[in-house]
Amino acid sequence: MKPWRAQTAAELHLLVRNGEQLLLTMGIPVLLLVFFSVVDVLPTGEGDTIDFLLPGVLAIALMSTAMVSLGIATGFERSYGVLKRLGATPLGRPRLIAAKLACVVVVQVVQFVVLAVIAALLGWSASGLNVIALLSGFIFGTASFVGIGLFLAGTLRGEINLAAQNGLYLLMLLLSGMIIDADSMPSGLNSLATALPSGALATIMRTATGHSTSGIAAPTMVLIAWSAMALVLAGRTFSWSPSDSKR
Repeated sequence: MKPWRAQTAAELHLLVRNGEQLLLTMGIPVLLLVFFSVVDVLPTGEGDTIDFLLPGVLAIALMSTAMVSLGIATGFERSYGVLKRLGATPLGRPRLIAAKLACVVVVQVVQFVVLAVIAALLGWSASGLNVIALLSGFIFGTASFVGIGLFLAGTLRGEINLAAQNGLYLLMLLLSGMIIDADSMPSGLNSLATALPSGALATIMRTATGHSTSGIAAPTMVLIAWSAMALVLAGRTFSWSPSDSKR
């Protein structure tokens, strides 16, 4: 356990020292929450703006950390040969991956706490909080995006992976209902949003934060399907250095 704890601490330390990663994981979600709660430019429907924004921003924060932050960092470590060297140390590959996942979970918990506190200061009430929905979205959403992030990081070269992660992040951000309500989109885009892990996560988070009373069974099944597919694909295709890849 000691090597795993040491590597987890090292991963967190590297994240704290990386300004770009901090901006992605903390700065952007906080900025989105505060800016759009005070500037009335989004079609948020009836009710308080913060009630509409919080679940979407929570989903963005989770996706930013589990997919983009993890995927970009892992991709460059792979390109520079860091992963292969660490995997050959007594730490081992399983504990290395476990340390990265632990770092992701710790950061996400901090994100959720910080965003909830800011939202409360802006008028959100936690009285309608659905813990089961929150845990469902957190667990299966994390699994889905970790799988997608590691699949890209383990198959693409560093610079290509960087572009792919950011491009996919932007695409899912726009076609998800995280910031723009999916119901206000054309029917075709609405259907696409509900089939994406980002859209399913946003729907679950709306129920979790009390903004919606819709069930979570269907979006949870979407996330479970994405989790299984992405993790299996990442496990089968991940190479620890570009020279090991068949691509």
